[in-house]
Amino acid sequence: MPSARLSVVVTRRLPDVVENRMRDLFDVSLRETDAPMTREELVEAMKTADVLVPTITDKIDAGLVGQAGGNLKLIANYGAGVDHIDVHTARQRGILVSNTPGVLTDDTADMTMALILSVTRRIPEGLAVMQSESWEGWSPTALLGGRIAGRRLGILGMGRIGQAVARRAAVFGMQIHYHNRHRLREEIEQELGATYWESLDQMVARMDVISVNCPHTPSTFHLMNARRLKLMKPEAVIVNTSRGEVIDENALTRMLRSGEISGAGLDVYEQENTANPRLRELKNVVLLPHMGSATMEGRVEMGEKVLLNIKTFDDGHRPPDQVVPSML
Repeated sequence: MPSARLSVVVTRRLPDVVENRMRDLFDVSLRETDAPMTREELVEAMKTADVLVPTITDKIDAGLVGQAGGNLKLIANYGAGVDHIDVHTARQRGILVSNTPGVLTDDTADMTMALILSVTRRIPEGLAVMQSESWEGWSPTALLGGRIAGRRLGILGMGRIGQAVARRAAVFGMQIHYHNRHRLREEIEQELGATYWESLDQMVARMDVISVNCPHTPSTFHLMNARRLKLMKPEAVIVNTSRGEVIDENALTRMLRSGEISGAGLDVYEQENTANPRLRELKNVVLLPHMGSATMEGRVEMGEKVLLNIKTFDDGHRPPDQVVPSML
């Protein structure tokens, strides 16, 4: 007799092509609506499933992992970041965790450049003028922004996405600087034309644009805190397409309101689904609803990674994108 198919629970709606492939391979429970699961629904899913496929909107903490049933052996995250999953507790319970690294690199880097240009060239303000039908024609002094060529870009986190941002920014004529937990190899620095700063404080104080591209970990929580934000030049801007928790959002809001920082472009927020209401009032801030990975190609590739991780696990092997605590 053929072995029973894996029981897989998916917590959010995924692209049709991904859901159809899951139906072909597994005994899958798909989400009928795109609303996040409640905690009670997550508990029930983890009690019954062999594999859970969560997203960033699902908080899989120690309390939730502790209620997992004996069948749950893999949490195959749909996304690269795993800071919403208690990987340590999962490992203690014998539950593997996998993610989908690499597939969103170019999409997120593109969005980083879009935010840099949007903030420095005041694109949303121009859109608002046209949508309000208040445009009275071209003026030599209207909506003056700044040229990004020649500006110093400081990249906080020089992994895959940080390096992809560096390559794009260099084409625009920006000077590339970076701070990272580990310095890149010399040949990569030379390829990127990047200058390494061991001191984040010194880099922040000298940059025209700061791009946050590091993951959220205990060591990066509020890495850009009030003290460090105050080191930025008044004419500098900051963009974040990584994790909202890396920036002290309240401190950033105060400084943007007071003109201590020229502008910001944010695609992520400390409270995942809620931007600080005071940020919405500011003309020098561009806010996006976590769109960094929002391309059809990227979301399908994420699904393909999830499928590969589950299928490899089902075949008795280690998932190729397994996450272990030492990686965090």
